[in-house]
Amino acid sequence: MIQNHPKKIAVSRLSSLGDLLLTTPVIRGLKQQYPNSEIDFVVKKQYADVLKFNPNISNIIVYDPGNVSSIKDEIKNNGYDLIIDLQNNYRSRSLIKNINTEIRRFHKPSIKKFLLVRFKINLLRELKTIPQMYAEAADVQLDEIGLELFIPDNITPQIEKGKNFIGLCPGSKHFTKCWPKEYFIELGNSLSEKGFNIAVIGGRDDISICGYVSDRIKGSINLSNENDLFQTAANIIQCKAVVCNDSGLMHVSAAVGIPMIAIFGSTVKEFGFVPYHVRNLLLENNSLSCRPCSHIGLSECPQKHFKCMKEISPNSVLENLLKVISI
Repeated sequence: MIQNHPKKIAVSRLSSLGDLLLTTPVIRGLKQQYPNSEIDFVVKKQYADVLKFNPNISNIIVYDPGNVSSIKDEIKNNGYDLIIDLQNNYRSRSLIKNINTEIRRFHKPSIKKFLLVRFKINLLRELKTIPQMYAEAADVQLDEIGLELFIPDNITPQIEKGKNFIGLCPGSKHFTKCWPKEYFIELGNSLSEKGFNIAVIGGRDDISICGYVSDRIKGSINLSNENDLFQTAANIIQCKAVVCNDSGLMHVSAAVGIPMIAIFGSTVKEFGFVPYHVRNLLLENNSLSCRPCSHIGLSECPQKHFKCMKEISPNSVLENLLKVISI
């Protein structure tokens, strides 16, 4: 254990969008616990914007798979008193191999996840969030504030606050984490009839589905883009609430404090990736014995019925969304 406060700390979490946002309460906790320490963060280039303007971080070390040796040398030569590996995989471990300093690692509940997915044996009933698990690994205390994403002042939203916008985020990396696009369309048109404006939001991988959904919702605005995180976040801030899947944009919405409906299909809240410290309702079909079928999502439903998503109706989402808005 460290006898004195560390002067220099390195935190490593290479990817991805949601996982990195979930580290921000821990970074804040480290800065509160060690206010005079420098905190550096090791992250892949495509996710560096998540942390770019975070005032608790002194320096970002960009992980480049083509230049690993120089990154190893940089980490070794920086003389860190403490290294916290919140990724804990082969790549992150190799970066700090043979460095003589205190290292704290995130221990993934992989066996418990496997038992829940494969045999439906639930040893995750304690329902710890990922920030709580990260904090235990880093040995820091969390405050009651949520996730953080710092947006530059020069980013102009593409929609206007106060215009009753609801954000619909129909995308996700895996099919089994996506509520059907036809349901998003039905929900959007129902909301439009009730006087709400609809903004369809997504990143590069969501452009196709966002276009499909937006084209079929009367008067909606398609705000999908080429992974412009700051623009997306600035747009979400203008929304009254968001409806999303278990996706990175769920965590972006949480980071900017926007109420949400989060719809879970093949994944479950026990894995810890839930909206953190933000007003939300998490909708999932708890009547199925086949859930969860994966801890990250799949390209198709193993049972071929996809009831985990199809049995969550647009009307039920609408009713719950109105409850979230009215609180």
